Amino acid sequence: MLHNKKILLGITGGIAAYKCGHLVRLLIKKGAEVKVVMTPSATKFVTPETLSVLSKNQVVSEFFDTNLNWNNHVHLAEWADLILIAPATANTLAKFTTGVCDNIVTACYLSARSKVFIAPAMDLDMYQHPTTKANLKTLETNGNIIIPAESGELASGLIGEGRMAEPENIVAFIEKHVSANLPLAGKKVLVNAGPTYEAIDPVRFIGNRSSGKTGVLLADEFCNQGAEVTLVLGPSVHKPKNPSVKVIHVETADEMFNACVDAFKQSDIAVLSAAVADYKPKEQSIEKIKKSETELNLELTKTKDILAELGKLKSKQLLVGFALETTNAIEYGKEKIKKKNLDLIVVNTTSETNPAFGSDFNTVSIIDKHNNLVNFEFKSKAEIAKDIVEAIKTFSKKQNG
Repeated sequence: MLHNKKILLGITGGIAAYKCGHLVRLLIKKGAEVKVVMTPSATKFVTPETLSVLSKNQVVSEFFDTNLNWNNHVHLAEWADLILIAPATANTLAKFTTGVCDNIVTACYLSARSKVFIAPAMDLDMYQHPTTKANLKTLETNGNIIIPAESGELASGLIGEGRMAEPENIVAFIEKHVSANLPLAGKKVLVNAGPTYEAIDPVRFIGNRSSGKTGVLLADEFCNQGAEVTLVLGPSVHKPKNPSVKVIHVETADEMFNACVDAFKQSDIAVLSAAVADYKPKEQSIEKIKKSETELNLELTKTKDILAELGKLKSKQLLVGFALETTNAIEYGKEKIKKKNLDLIVVNTTSETNPAFGSDFNTVSIIDKHNNLVNFEFKSKAEIAKDIVEAIKTFSKKQNG
């Protein structure tokens, strides 16, 4: 849920600052871009150099850094999709509440246009003090999001509330909040992508020219919009960029069939974009077949039809198929909707002017089960993925009244 999010991390002068290196790494692992600002006292607990290496960005700890503009706090605050203050000391909470602006962190806070998440950290008695409680309540009333402190052993030796939430819990808290506001939050989506390889012998196979790029982009787009995504991926060089996408790697049509049927049971939406082999060798040689002067004849048998099977199993799910044709694409697409019990189908053709395989661009049409047709212009597959997801959302909204 944090993929491509721009996060400004403000670190203040509490002992919990030493955990912020791990926090930065976790945020980056989730796909976020992180920039760090620090109060001067925070640099006594963790060095700007460490955080700069981990974030791959320059760390700012002074208003008047000779390498920066004096108004850098404004640019940083405008850059951020969200601001995270961790740890937030009692001193900083009081400054946020009263509008005191005497360091780069408070300046960024007062310049914020995005949501601000605050993770308090202080000793037990300070955390329980009526002034601190009042400050936290005021900050929450002002629209800030408080990440509750946790209980445990504190720096003073006392045991109780006041510990900064663990980095893993901070990330999970932010993810939950961000995802709850996304359009596909709570939806479970199955996508399959790529070709399948059907072995002739240990070194040869029957396959096709599919790259799997469109399906991978679809998985990313669904995930970016808050869905919980399972991607069943055949042999492909393309991988999802969003680390929250659950990838199941398969090679054969049978493996893809089993993985898709299993995941479909828990899915709300299924988009089957994979170019699954229609046939496989009836017999597979356990040794490499030697070249000879005679012809090699292969007997082929049909593979299982994944889309047709999911059409039979479908109850509440919204099922979307793909059809790649060389001629009469729209007519074949409409037939496929009825034959396989689909809600929508994405149709495209392959030709010299529209080389669907391996290209970064394509031209598609989308047909729904009511025969409504939308033709899209020639565009990038990334844009097509967005169009497909929007078409699915629109269709679902109409179906649900």
